[in-house]
Amino acid sequence: MKITIVGTGYVGLVTGACFSEVGIDVICVDNDIKKIENLKKGILPIWEPGLEDMVQRNVENGRLHFSTSLVESLERTEVVFSAVGTPPDEDGSADLKYVLQVAREVGQNINDYVLMVTKSTVPVGTAEKVRKAIQEELDKRGTLVKFDVASNPEFLKEGDAVNDFLKPDRIVIGCDNQRAKRTMERLYKPFVMNGHPVIFMDIISAEMTKYAANSMLATKISFMNDIANLCEIVGANVNEVRKGIGSDSRIGKKFIYPGTGYGGSCFPKDVQALIKTADENAYNMRILKAVEEVNKFQKSILFNKLNKHFNYDLTGKHFALWGLSFKPQTDDIRDAPSLVIIQKLLEAGATVKAYDPVAMKEAKHVLGDKIAYAEDKLDALLDADALIVVTEWPEFKFLNFNQISQLLKNKLILDGRNIYDVNEMKENDYTYYCIGIDTTKV
Repeated sequence: MKITIVGTGYVGLVTGACFSEVGIDVICVDNDIKKIENLKKGILPIWEPGLEDMVQRNVENGRLHFSTSLVESLERTEVVFSAVGTPPDEDGSADLKYVLQVAREVGQNINDYVLMVTKSTVPVGTAEKVRKAIQEELDKRGTLVKFDVASNPEFLKEGDAVNDFLKPDRIVIGCDNQRAKRTMERLYKPFVMNGHPVIFMDIISAEMTKYAANSMLATKISFMNDIANLCEIVGANVNEVRKGIGSDSRIGKKFIYPGTGYGGSCFPKDVQALIKTADENAYNMRILKAVEEVNKFQKSILFNKLNKHFNYDLTGKHFALWGLSFKPQTDDIRDAPSLVIIQKLLEAGATVKAYDPVAMKEAKHVLGDKIAYAEDKLDALLDADALIVVTEWPEFKFLNFNQISQLLKNKLILDGRNIYDVNEMKENDYTYYCIGIDTTKV
């Protein structure tokens, strides 16, 4: 079986590598010549645990190929996955120009049956636009070629994407005929032999499922952050509250950890897109609008605590920042809370020296020389007025108080992920701020 995947970003590359891992012949296509040249050399555009070895192994075994030509890749291809970007427009809606561009190119070049599968996260109704674009190009050619469309949204967690694909919680597929269904069943058979469920549904429901899932997770995060802020005001301990509600099987323990807000490539974009879809259909998504409002506020909460500590004058202050990526095990800094914190510190007249185990390169692309970059976590601390912890990387979780006390100017730590113990901080004479606990009363 041969498949073509258009787009070698996060979704496309993981999808291609994992399909090739089970013996499927895969061609990944991208119009970025430099990216394709690098991929052929084993140089990946993203950092994801386990992905580099998988790509190199399958390239060497002749199952995974990279190309800049979709036309050449379509020969003998049974399934085309569209995994191109759908960046948000200024109004929050998803930009479908790349998705429809792929569809038109497919329509211009196919000569045999192809199943066109949308893997990118797209608004409800996109599959019909894709179908129309392909058919219009076939009509222009005066060619009668059968094709089908399907929706197969991804549910990959950055930092664990390879494992998510190989051992999925569920596989959601939207299709509208038996031929498309049988093709997708054959394609995913290697991944469901251990009981992982495949859920078939209509195409519109599959498109909605992706947005609903990410919006629900974003809602849990913002809800818990709102609760954390109230806990701090009234004197409750959010860590204890989290344990109390997380033990309820109807709620569960995942996504109820308080912090500095969600970021990344999915939640912000998908929440906005679902709100926009509702607006276009004259419906007001009141809860999701509140989710966005809470998240925006939460990204500033560490800055607000720091600003208050220094009596609202940060001019000339210098701060160490640990963690730039929006979460551990990824180099993705899109919509990361760190960017908001850094921007506010700079606007307040402070300077920043940051360290992240894998996201430094990406941060330099975005921030340039606005901040300094540390060689390691200790280098970041030298002469800093405080340490700000934004991302809960494992290497940040243990503190050598003797070491950091010699480097920091003040015994002051702001913990945006509640990874440290309040009592241990007090025992070592540190002023400590976290999320959802009034540490002055502990």
